[in-house]
Amino acid sequence: MDTKTRKKLERAGWKTGDAKDFLELSDAEAEFIEMKLALAADLRARRRARRLNQTQVARMVGSSQSRVAKMEAADPSVSIDLLFRALLQLGAEREDLAEALARQPVGSAS
Repeated sequence: MDTKTRKKLERAGWKTGDAKDFLELSDAEAEFIEMKLALAADLRARRRARRLNQTQVARMVGSSQSRVAKMEAADPSVSIDLLFRALLQLGAEREDLAEALARQPVGSAS
């Protein structure tokens, strides 16, 4: 939200914040979610770059297409270790994982 709109809403009595504020997340919880989102986005990008569909990736990692869809959506039921394993199976190396985790998330205020 741009500054002008935010200030207008605050003058009208509205409180503004982000998902972290709304969900009352700690800094560590918010960072964990951002890391998971970054890994999920990298998985999706790698799959598309290799011109694979979710079913093909599922076969590669010994999972199901619906599970791959959940991985790409950073579903809460998906563990970070599953995301790491899928990324490694698609050819990612440690440095690639570190780069994905270091990227500034889209829409982040920081």
